[in-house]
Amino acid sequence: MAMGAGAQLSVTDMRSAARHPVDYMVIGEHRQLGDIHMRIVNVSAQGFMAKGDLGLGRGERIIIRLPLVGRIEAHVIWTRDDRSGFQFERIIRTDDFLKLIDTLQPNPRLRPRR
Repeated sequence: MAMGAGAQLSVTDMRSAARHPVDYMVIGEHRQLGDIHMRIVNVSAQGFMAKGDLGLGRGERIIIRLPLVGRIEAHVIWTRDDRSGFQFERIIRTDDFLKLIDTLQPNPRLRPRR
């Protein structure tokens, strides 16, 4: 894999650089627990972080519905205190992701630069 000239970001840096702050309530569908009300506090094309005691463990799966993206499955990759990190089952396409951020993040200063 060829890398161009420029900053060499570590995986952690790439993950944090791709996350956008939001405050979005969503209902997650869980196979055993039913509907779970979740507050998404940041989102990337690969996943999101939710805040609140969701009662979910690592590896558990939910389905959420996002504007423009529709239904998408995600699984828990980590939990810490009242936060949980989820990874989407597929990466959201860049153009759809930018439109999603415009919808979820009403503050233009917090939207990604284009």
